[in-house]
Amino acid sequence: MTDRTIRPFEVHVPDEDLADLQRRIAATRWPPKELVADRSQGVQLATIQALVTHWGTDYDWRASEAKLNALPQFMTEIDGLDIHFIHVRSRHENALPLIITHGWPGSVIEMLGVVGPLTDPTAHGGQAEDAFDLVIPSIPGYGFSSQPTEAGWDPARIAQAWAELMHRLGYDRYVAQGGDQGASITDAMARQAPDGLAGIHLNLLTFFPLDVLAAVFGGGPVPEGLVKRVAVALLSAHAEK
Repeated sequence: MTDRTIRPFEVHVPDEDLADLQRRIAATRWPPKELVADRSQGVQLATIQALVTHWGTDYDWRASEAKLNALPQFMTEIDGLDIHFIHVRSRHENALPLIITHGWPGSVIEMLGVVGPLTDPTAHGGQAEDAFDLVIPSIPGYGFSSQPTEAGWDPARIAQAWAELMHRLGYDRYVAQGGDQGASITDAMARQAPDGLAGIHLNLLTFFPLDVLAAVFGGGPVPEGLVKRVAVALLSAHAEK
């Protein structure tokens, strides 16, 4: 049986795991330096070495842990997986619940900068009626959510899990936002139309019809009517301006 309880969670990565990661980064084997002064031969050696220095010695993981642990984090089991999420309730009454889904390859850390402005807009030049209650989950297999042990955790299945999460948190009316892979999940939520979902916002939606993808990347035939549809959309957008 599914354990529907919502459990508090904090991040505490063992010192030995961090030390092991730093050892493996330090063991990077470098290719020869490029023979040109530009990037025509690929990513330049100096760029990669700077990246390795950042992650190998300069990055302060404990500071990132502290940022995460300063926010209310939780775990709950949905469809057989432990789902990690941040849940910040606004101090303003009637705040609109909002679930935000990160992209690939990303995590909830992408969203930390919006927590303050969205949950406490009056402290950032906004109005109390602009406030949101925020739910920021980790996609299964990302961050601190469990890794699936079976195939099938596509955007549609994750969308169903997110609807269950919002229902479990007691929200009967909410909105959703997502970018990149998060946009695919949020789009699936809208198509499934779960009870309570009032609207969505997307950026970098990665799903395209298969015939369009075949034409763009595979040299396939241009789908019938595509050019006309694009032209109409562009003219409509221009007219709205």
